[in-house]
Amino acid sequence: MVLDYEMLKLAWWVLIGVLLIGFVITDGMDMGAGALIPFLGKTDEERRVIINTIAPHWDGNQVWLVTAGGAIFAAWPMVYAAAFSGFYFAMFLALFALFFRPVGFDYRSKIDDPRWRKSWDWGLFVGGAVPPLIFGIAFGNLLQGVPFYLDDLMRTHYDGGFFGLLNPFALLAGVVAVSMTIMHGASWLFMRADKVIADRARKVIWLAALVLIATFSLAGFWLWSSIDGYQIVSMPSTLANPNPLAKEVELVAGGWFANYIQYPWMIAAPTLAYAGALLALLMALVKRPALSFLGTSLAQTGVILTAGFSMFPFLMPSSINPNSSLTMWDATSSELTLTIMFWVAMIFVPIILSYTLWCYYKMWGRVTVDHVQANSHSLY
Repeated sequence: MVLDYEMLKLAWWVLIGVLLIGFVITDGMDMGAGALIPFLGKTDEERRVIINTIAPHWDGNQVWLVTAGGAIFAAWPMVYAAAFSGFYFAMFLALFALFFRPVGFDYRSKIDDPRWRKSWDWGLFVGGAVPPLIFGIAFGNLLQGVPFYLDDLMRTHYDGGFFGLLNPFALLAGVVAVSMTIMHGASWLFMRADKVIADRARKVIWLAALVLIATFSLAGFWLWSSIDGYQIVSMPSTLANPNPLAKEVELVAGGWFANYIQYPWMIAAPTLAYAGALLALLMALVKRPALSFLGTSLAQTGVILTAGFSMFPFLMPSSINPNSSLTMWDATSSELTLTIMFWVAMIFVPIILSYTLWCYYKMWGRVTVDHVQANSHSLY
């Protein structure tokens, strides 16, 4: 066997992080562009330009979300069960919002009625704005601890409710997620849409980048000053079979920053988030769309890594009974399952990357109003 159980657990923490980053970069841009349809498209043809920059790619991009969800289910089944118990209505709301995208892309332009098309424009806005808001709120709640505990039979008991998720810090985390998604979608339109729309998108990049920098900074300060972090006091060997109740966990002021003190190289993650947002803003100012898109991609990567590094090794802390918290050491599947999944990932992740890049290569280029008018019956 190439990797022992400890390394397999760590490898799957890394791989699921890669899948989440792939999701926010690829699906984040079409969600962001979709949320901007009612605002950047002043005419029906301009809105169709925006739609046709993302519609050929959205379902391929969503593979990252589906794969990440499947990987969490298989690698961390207890996390999957606890998360869907606690965030059930929030996840249902996110899935319901996502339904607007495939239906909206396919049916919006089938009927030449302004009210019909305008309704679907707002449906695509919901499909682009609501999921990142909910995902951000979920991360905000994870950082504060989720009100669940495990009984002696490892059954999950959740004591919270939907409206309890909508606390101030979680809403701030939701604004962070929405602002970076909007910024990323605008940079995509800056690079791929007709010049008129691209010029409007540039201004959105500036605004969204500033909002991201401000809210990301505020969230970090809030986390440092007012929210206790979780730390493991004692636990079994990382090679041992999973047993979340075998460890001891305590709440510590500023605990979510302990990893940055112990491993200073992790500071690279928040630095990347700031540097990416500033790069996107500056490249939008000097009209360099490709570099602006690179900046928004780096900013999203930095934000995800910052959250992951802060919480490591915790996946889902418990606010009711900290010892019930789930970590990447004790909430995993068996060694055999992780081994099989590892080799499947080594084969299929490169395949997914390859066909995704091939699709972008074949359909590259700006989508213009003239192109939409000349192909009005064949395009979205």
